[in-house]
Amino acid sequence: MCGDVFIFQQDSTPAHRARDTNTIELLRHEIPDFIGPDVWPANSPDLNPVDYRIWGLIQERVYQTAIRDTDDLKQRLTCVWAELKQSVVDKAIEQWRPRLRACIHAKGQHFEQLLN
Repeated sequence: MCGDVFIFQQDSTPAHRARDTNTIELLRHEIPDFIGPDVWPANSPDLNPVDYRIWGLIQERVYQTAIRDTDDLKQRLTCVWAELKQSVVDKAIEQWRPRLRACIHAKGQHFEQLLN
């Protein structure tokens, strides 16, 4: 969708840093433009469209009423995802560059106040 050039990044999220895997070493060896956890800020949901917009909307809709059990949760997640309009996803992605600029301007610190 975006062409032939991709850059992989790895943050320091614990789930991505399991001690019994060599993910970081593998990516550094295999991916020339890999951005490692030493450069990418840990826990940076402010720069991930799924985290800063999509997941919040999904949670809001899924948890409108109490969840009965795991099957109920799975069904709701599936339904909410299916009903999510492409325009919502597109808008979240459009917000990425302004958020990135604000993050750079704030030197990686809190930047929500810099957004319109």
